[in-house]
Amino acid sequence: MRFCFALLICCFAPVLAQAQLSNLKCDDSARLIQHLKTQNGKRIGQGLRDPETVLEIWQLRSQGDWIIVQSYSNGTSCIVAMGEHWMGFEPDPNPV
Repeated sequence: MRFCFALLICCFAPVLAQAQLSNLKCDDSARLIQHLKTQNGKRIGQGLRDPETVLEIWQLRSQGDWIIVQSYSNGTSCIVAMGEHWMGFEPDPNPV
């Protein structure tokens, strides 16, 4: 009986984790930015991907986690990548 229960947990735990992430994957840009700020997030960089898309890098200061958000001109933003142990680098003042 315990084996069956453990097997069920192992099978469905990844699905539940993905469901939580998918609930926050895309949202209204203002709402997503507010959520990141409430998580002690700070936007540390951004760049234009194309005329209607901006990529932003967010760092959650308390944990060192990072999130890449893609924002569209229609007011929607999506989390496209996330990870841990962010290490920022200062720009080289004398590039070659």
